[in-house]
Amino acid sequence: EVQLQASGGGLVQAGGSLRLSCAASGFTVDYAIGWFRQAPGKGREGVSCLSSSGGDTYYADSVKGRFTISSDNAENMVYLQMNSLNPEDTAIYYCVAGPLLFSLGTQCSIDNAMDYWGKGTQVTVSS
Repeated sequence: EVQLQASGGGLVQAGGSLRLSCAASGFTVDYAIGWFRQAPGKGREGVSCLSSSGGDTYYADSVKGRFTISSDNAENMVYLQMNSLNPEDTAIYYCVAGPLLFSLGTQCSIDNAMDYWGKGTQVTVSS
């Protein structure tokens, strides 16, 4: 059984940083894992993903240069380091995963391509 447990959200001032963590378990095939977010009144947006086989990462244009995704395979953890946060980053962030069926960029852009969603964690950036 696949399980995703996200943590690390909170309230931060604009320009600040947060690190989200996701404990992942139960995978048996090559998969994509990462983060989607949903801001108030908006649809879900793929933020960043990586492939379990390693070496391939994806970032939405809105977070390139500010966010970094990484993994610790020994601990089955995935992290999202978020720097230079701005109020537009305010959203519920979800750790998501699914079998890697498409290119990573495609899979990380389509919420229906991700089969597994963890409980969201709130990130609020004040101006």
